[in-house]
Amino acid sequence: MAVKEPQVTLKRVSHWIGGRLVEGRSGRSGVVWNPATGQPQATVDFASVEEVDAAVAVAREAYKTWRQTPLSRRAEIMFKFRDLVDQNRRKIAELITLEHGKTLADALGEVARGLENVEFATGIPHLLKGGFSEQASRGVDVYQIRQPLGVVAGITPFNFPAMVPMWMFANAIACGNTFILKPSEKDPSPSLFLAELLQQAGLPDGVFNVVQGDKVAVDRILEHPEIKAVSFVGSTPVARYIYETGTKHGKRVQALGGAKNHMVVLPDADIGMAADAAVSAAYGSAGERCMAISVVVAVGDQTADALIAAIKERMPRIKVGPGLEEGVEMGPLITREHRDKVASYIENAPKEGASVVVDGRQDPIAQSEGFFLGPSLIDHARPGMKCYDDEIFGPVLSVVRVKTYDEALKLINEHPYGNGTAIFTRDGGAARQFQFEVEAGMVGINVPIPVPVAYYSFGGWKASLFGDLHMYGPEGVQFYTRAKVVTSRWPDPSTSKVDLGFPQVR
Repeated sequence: MAVKEPQVTLKRVSHWIGGRLVEGRSGRSGVVWNPATGQPQATVDFASVEEVDAAVAVAREAYKTWRQTPLSRRAEIMFKFRDLVDQNRRKIAELITLEHGKTLADALGEVARGLENVEFATGIPHLLKGGFSEQASRGVDVYQIRQPLGVVAGITPFNFPAMVPMWMFANAIACGNTFILKPSEKDPSPSLFLAELLQQAGLPDGVFNVVQGDKVAVDRILEHPEIKAVSFVGSTPVARYIYETGTKHGKRVQALGGAKNHMVVLPDADIGMAADAAVSAAYGSAGERCMAISVVVAVGDQTADALIAAIKERMPRIKVGPGLEEGVEMGPLITREHRDKVASYIENAPKEGASVVVDGRQDPIAQSEGFFLGPSLIDHARPGMKCYDDEIFGPVLSVVRVKTYDEALKLINEHPYGNGTAIFTRDGGAARQFQFEVEAGMVGINVPIPVPVAYYSFGGWKASLFGDLHMYGPEGVQFYTRAKVVTSRWPDPSTSKVDLGFPQVR
């Protein structure tokens, strides 16, 4: 007689609305995989239009009192939340690793960079100070204040399930808005834990809400008349859709898209330093970073040969495995489908005329049940090849050979993406010229991943950003508020008279 396998009950990931967990009622859900094992570990509820509307209604009601909350109290809550995130770094990181697959060390780094944005938001009393001009005209003062928008929303990607939400909601909430977060359905659990920590910090119920879901939830967020602004990070095609749909419905939108970040290596660069940087920036987090270096532009064949040899020498030392295992430096990709798509770029590269120097598909771990792919290196890439043109979003590094600095610059400036870039050189003049001429939003000089610190702002150019304002930092505060200019006069009644002329300031 056959023995029945025991049925495994998967964890259920639900919504967070009005300060509590709310199970979905749409009847639709998705699978949350464990990328290291290839097995399902949870189901996540997908919100209906009505469930999104319910979350917005709660947030709208909470806004009435939250926007009146004194700045000092908002700062106090942010300080407490900051301390709670700090105390729970490892727990948040473990949730990230279990669902995303990145190593624990990488996940801890993600939490740390998110925490910087919370720390920035604790300074909200200073950040919201306006300007004041006394005696702009006789007895007239003019001043500007910044006020919150109302209910705002964030739609965040799978690759940073804790950091990117903190990029958005920390400033948004501190500015006096209420927030709807629609996290990636691939790794939704960190968002719920952050919601719990915000509640513990004293944030009133309804100010921060999490709606799990897919395109149904996204489209309702973009169409809902009570949502005043939407922040998004993801691929360029979706970013364009978010921007066009959201603005069509009268919303303020910042939509950060894809990237193809180039790292120029000049002949005078320290080859060992450049190789270390290229390996770190290309293969960290299995290449699932919008700021990953995916193209090395080597100026001169001698530079290219030396650099490829140095990179190839370092690649076998990268320990690939489950993110929670001690000593592992690179984990799996997020899903089997994504792993297979990334692998297809390696397969097609020789057909397009490139050379595969290291094939990650041949790594023994790529044959395991998890969604693994070893680090890969492609030489002789060039524009027109998919491995060069597309955002691969995986552990594949391509090398383009050029003869001159001008060719390298032209290559970057003609690419449709303009997120980040870097140059490795000992020549200060060349570095200064590069930062002046290159068309990208973030530039590293001997720094491979130039993600700005929290008191600057993050964002690219060209097809890497749709909207006028970058993410977090000063531009984040500007995005989540609107300016109001007040002109006031408190005249002596005895001097008042009728004046039908055009208002004068002199």
